[in-house]
Amino acid sequence: MIQKITLSFFKLLFLFSFLFFAKSNTYAQTIVPQTFDGLEKLCAGNSFNEFNATFSYIDFPAGTTFVVELSDSAGNFTTPIATTLLQTIDVSPTQKTIRYAVPTNLVGSDIYSLRVKSSTGVTSTRFRNSLGNTSFPAYFKTYESSFFINNKSDVAMICSGGSLTLSINSEAPSPAAISNIKYKWYKDDVVISGQSSKDLVVNSTGKYYAEIDYGQCSDVNFSSNRVNVTSSSGGSGVTISSSLGNPFCASGTGTVLTATSGNSYVWKKDGTVITGATNRTYSTNESGVYTVDVDFGGCKASGSINLQSNGFDASIDAEDGYKLSEGETITVTVTTDATAASYEWYLNDNLISGETGNSYVISVKGNYKVKISQASGCTANKEFAFRINGDSGPSSVVPNIIKLSGMNPYWNIPDEYKNASTKVIIISSNGDKVLDVVNYQGDWPQNNIDFKNVNPVYYYVIQSDTGEKKGSITVIK
Repeated sequence: MIQKITLSFFKLLFLFSFLFFAKSNTYAQTIVPQTFDGLEKLCAGNSFNEFNATFSYIDFPAGTTFVVELSDSAGNFTTPIATTLLQTIDVSPTQKTIRYAVPTNLVGSDIYSLRVKSSTGVTSTRFRNSLGNTSFPAYFKTYESSFFINNKSDVAMICSGGSLTLSINSEAPSPAAISNIKYKWYKDDVVISGQSSKDLVVNSTGKYYAEIDYGQCSDVNFSSNRVNVTSSSGGSGVTISSSLGNPFCASGTGTVLTATSGNSYVWKKDGTVITGATNRTYSTNESGVYTVDVDFGGCKASGSINLQSNGFDASIDAEDGYKLSEGETITVTVTTDATAASYEWYLNDNLISGETGNSYVISVKGNYKVKISQASGCTANKEFAFRINGDSGPSSVVPNIIKLSGMNPYWNIPDEYKNASTKVIIISSNGDKVLDVVNYQGDWPQNNIDFKNVNPVYYYVIQSDTGEKKGSITVIK
């Protein structure tokens, strides 16, 4: 009895030791981060993007790799951001330094965190910066230079009762084309709250300038010239009128925008200068926010209009370049909010008779187009074009019969011949050349065929990179 108890005891002891060893082995892998790089923040840019993360590690199997991860811009590691590994340096058998770069599309934030993750799935605690914080600023500065506002002029005059728009110049050097950049605007060296776009509407005198907003990675060198805005008793506010009203019905040359009379004009659409638009009037068919800066000869003022079109919206679910299998059909549908919409469907620029609905069943390849028209209210139309390809089959198979009453009344050659390097020639039985084109798209014949008493026969020549093919084509009704 004592022997049995002793054996059971040793069995339990062995099992306990095994489980304890397995459990302790699982949790023995440890990564301990050090203060990263002696820095307070990660301020990267095109001129500098190289940082170090040093850490100690124990009980990892040979071949384990490590990477540096950033939290999201809110400081969470639910969906960590991968950094670019530049180099792994073995400091000692239990210590490594990873040299890394932050993503160039990083969304700037002042509360990022950093950690190391192993290929075994173990992660470290958060690194601390030189201030002892686990949260710190991280930015990628896509533009690192000074820039200009107010067309490089350091003075501007505002009209009494009017306003003036100061804008980031688009001419190089300029950050204006970089969409994700935010700005801080200053008046008399005090930041203007709530202003972060590339335009600032000014209605009072003072000294103004802009600075690129990189949070705590901002640099006073990444700022604009200073503009001294003064006032004048002359001039007036600027208004813009639309000849077709607002909203307007887009048609023809569009509506004519007319500004208050002045000496010179600069028109902008959605904050971007419109090249060549320097007259008092500007014609457009496009919706958007239009502004105009008017120089009254002593002072300047700006006006704007949020121009809207009362046309209609439409979309199509066609997949351009879809490859249609033999015997397959697909239905293409138009969705629109047009009032009393009408539809016209075209195959190879030829109107498909009787097809006037918002959908069409396609069974043959070719170049398709649908035209949507709104006939009541604001008369307008839209077009969608798309191409349907098909199985070409063997390159030697070129159709030698065209049936004009069939579903596809055109001579369709294999797709490999439909390119800019292939020439197609068609000759009548009388020796007349009826077609001589490159990049043939399967749209012959386009004219009526004179049948007389026989089915006409034509002869083709296809000259491609792979050689020349010849044959005949019989056209039947």
